[in-house]
Amino acid sequence: MGQVPFLTGRLYSLLAGTSNLAIIKSVSEHQPSPWTTFFFDLHCVVFLVPVGLYFCFVNLTDANLFVVLYVLFASYFASIMVRLILVLTPACCVMGAIGISVTFQTFMGMLTSNDEESSGEGETKPRKKTSREKAANFGNRAVASLVIVGFLILFVFYVIHCNWVTSTAYSSPSIVLQASGHDGERIIFDDFRGWLLSIYELFISCLFCAEAYMWLQKNTAIDAKIMSWWDYGYQITGMGNRTVIVDNNTRNNTHIATVGLCMASSEERAYPVMRMLDVDYALVVFGGRIGYSSDDINKFLWMVRISGGVFPEVVESDYLTPQGHYTVDRSAPPRMVNSIMYKMCYYRFGQLQTVWGRPTGFDRVRNVEISDKHVQLKYLEEAFTSEHWMVRIYRLKKPETHPNFEDKLARAAKSL
Repeated sequence: MGQVPFLTGRLYSLLAGTSNLAIIKSVSEHQPSPWTTFFFDLHCVVFLVPVGLYFCFVNLTDANLFVVLYVLFASYFASIMVRLILVLTPACCVMGAIGISVTFQTFMGMLTSNDEESSGEGETKPRKKTSREKAANFGNRAVASLVIVGFLILFVFYVIHCNWVTSTAYSSPSIVLQASGHDGERIIFDDFRGWLLSIYELFISCLFCAEAYMWLQKNTAIDAKIMSWWDYGYQITGMGNRTVIVDNNTRNNTHIATVGLCMASSEERAYPVMRMLDVDYALVVFGGRIGYSSDDINKFLWMVRISGGVFPEVVESDYLTPQGHYTVDRSAPPRMVNSIMYKMCYYRFGQLQTVWGRPTGFDRVRNVEISDKHVQLKYLEEAFTSEHWMVRIYRLKKPETHPNFEDKLARAAKSL
């Protein structure tokens, strides 16, 4: 970084360097791998890798040396960045296979060994063994049998674990969510996608509404531009078929920071910047009603940090309480309450009762009653809210309805 042009922040962090870019730190896949991840993903292979390493060093060939280096380098990089567990997995499988293969050969040889002794002339002559030798041979075979059976049982559980991890942990899409009700009934949250699969669903959607991305596709202009956090860029483009300001492949940190500036600013500050970006709609993900914790309010501090790295006017401490806490309750600072992120998430939420026995405007993710229950919008208007309030879309009002708009736009462009 700086000296080597191609050394990006991600590569710099892999080389034991600490990247100070908040955009890199904000991605969960870029965090260091906890030890539990290795055991969760690799299961018994974790214990077979040292066995394979031992046998490779005992019989050190070019092929074995390559596998050893592969495992060592992959282990290092996987410990630095959790997403690189994918690189470590094939190396561990090869090394574990070497360890268990040699182990099985050893113990299977103990099981299949016969009691005959070679005479030295190519013939075998039976020799009667002593009782001590028979007992030792029986003990060796018993131990070999137990080891082999134990490994087979372990591999059965390994297969079961792999199937469970694949079907439960790594095959749960982030687009369609599910939860269990109090009576065990499965509840599906399809607020993002909203594809119409039947004539009946099409009829229902005409009476009520489709979900977020389908709504974008059916109710916005083909050239409409959507501003959201970069996490949802690919989804909006692929499912909503609309242009986004930033997406998952945006590498311009300043561009992402500009979106973060809009989210962290008041309407008066954000509106001319959004118009300069040619934004037509703003989209936020909100989980306060159903308890979806991966929403934009929980990601908001990262937006502040990323934008603060480019725009000095955004200071993280302005969004925290004097005690340094991040909250949305009555102790939330004015800068937090006046941000359009707060307003877009909690607009009309103050009149909604989410939990029985709790006051209106109770956020089920943060477990607090929100500060401002009467959010008012000046430059934005609500265009769509999904069934469970997970996706909220706002339309920017026309600039001609606001006096001195051109002067505000010029000042906003000059400040960037």
